[in-house]
Amino acid sequence: MHIQDILPPMHAIGWAVASAPFVIHGARAVTREVRENPESRLLLGAAGAFTFVLSAIKLPSVSGSSSHPTGTGLGAVLFKPPVMAFLASVVLLFQALLLAHGGLTSLGANIFSMGIAGPWIGYAAWRLLRGVGTSVAVFFAAALADLATYVVTSFQLALAFPDTAGGLGGAFVKFASIFAITQIPLAIVEGLLTVLIFRVIRDVARPELIRLGVISAASPAEQSATQQSASTTEALR
Repeated sequence: MHIQDILPPMHAIGWAVASAPFVIHGARAVTREVRENPESRLLLGAAGAFTFVLSAIKLPSVSGSSSHPTGTGLGAVLFKPPVMAFLASVVLLFQALLLAHGGLTSLGANIFSMGIAGPWIGYAAWRLLRGVGTSVAVFFAAALADLATYVVTSFQLALAFPDTAGGLGGAFVKFASIFAITQIPLAIVEGLLTVLIFRVIRDVARPELIRLGVISAASPAEQSATQQSASTTEALR
């Protein structure tokens, strides 16, 4: 979805202005999180690195853009969407400067789609489905964050380059249809991968996830069952 430097100047400025408040709010959220909970720096770094690696995968797509996983759903689940607005901004800036992946003039548009719209949709899915099961909620959070990013990118491109015959709607259908060929399978794969990564994080950073409110502490009954299981295992040795 990394749009290159192809947007008309007014579109580029408009998306930058729209994204700026979210990025500033996200930077404050990250600063507050690090100041109040320094131990969260490792997990913040992991969320940013996951987004950087997945979104750096570049598959050819519509002219002027590309197709790839986004990796923002995991961070939205762990730290909520405002934090991801800032982390994704840093990721997109480095990718534009170091990898020529996305343009500098279109940075605001790319931040809005991948760092704002995607994480908020993914987080909404997480909140709606976490009662069904953690893995199900994580899967849909990651997959829908991915797909929402491309829906917004399709709208941004359609707004900038409306179809001569179909107008904005026709251009949106054209861009979204082309993205869908690669993006639906990628979103499913990203959802499954994110579930696996989340399980690893849950095993190694369970206290941190409990503090963040991502998972709940074991109930007294579960603690008793765990202790009983440990006692039984010890007795059998």
